[in-house]
Amino acid sequence: MSLSGRVALVTGGSRGIGRATALALAEDGADIAVNYRRDAEAAAEVVAEIEKLGRRALAVQASVDSAEDDERMVAQVLDAFGFVDILVNNAGIASRGRFVAETDPAELHRVIATHALGSHHVSRLVLPSMRTRERGDIVMISSVATLGMAAGGAPYNMAKAAVEALALTLSHEEQPNGIRVNIVAPGLVETEMGRRLVKGVTGLDDIGRLAAASPFGRVCQPEDVANTVRFLVSDQAGYISGQKINVHGGGSAASGF
Repeated sequence: MSLSGRVALVTGGSRGIGRATALALAEDGADIAVNYRRDAEAAAEVVAEIEKLGRRALAVQASVDSAEDDERMVAQVLDAFGFVDILVNNAGIASRGRFVAETDPAELHRVIATHALGSHHVSRLVLPSMRTRERGDIVMISSVATLGMAAGGAPYNMAKAAVEALALTLSHEEQPNGIRVNIVAPGLVETEMGRRLVKGVTGLDDIGRLAAASPFGRVCQPEDVANTVRFLVSDQAGYISGQKINVHGGGSAASGF
């Protein structure tokens, strides 16, 4: 699945699913812009790994909920690479698991701004460049949370539902410009956020203890999600747009956190 000659911007690319996705796309030949919010060291490590693969890479700081940060970030990426023709809107934060009646309005704004408004900002800013390319791809990282809309997760559920609405809208708007827009929705993934979630919900310090109850006897890994993204932006998925792929192994109690 050659991505040679293409440039990808991965938001939240310094760790977890974003890191795995940045490395996977680099393995397939793309040059990568790695967005991070705070952990410059982690982003630099990802850049170094990408460069070892023989690809160009750039770490660029921005808090995606800030339109001003996003404008600066995209300008830096375009200056370094000339264009962006793959965007993975991955940056996200968790909500605190409170019922609506107990939710802090500031938390609601923060979660929705990071996931939904951030994805809108960055997509808007890369589209002029992407439209000049033979092909463009936008992949939104959502969640199986939108399948169940579980109690105690309104900010996160609302944010991810908005991300999916944005993706489906963009898929209609940008089809004439050769841009595919798709959604990848993981279940529970063994990341820092996933481990915190499991500890908060179950009290377990070791996420691996859920393996036996998970599909195929293991917890979903960041690479499982990244491999779905790398397929969607490849030539093999040239006729796929406006679709959502749930990466939860077919579903189970463990995968639906």
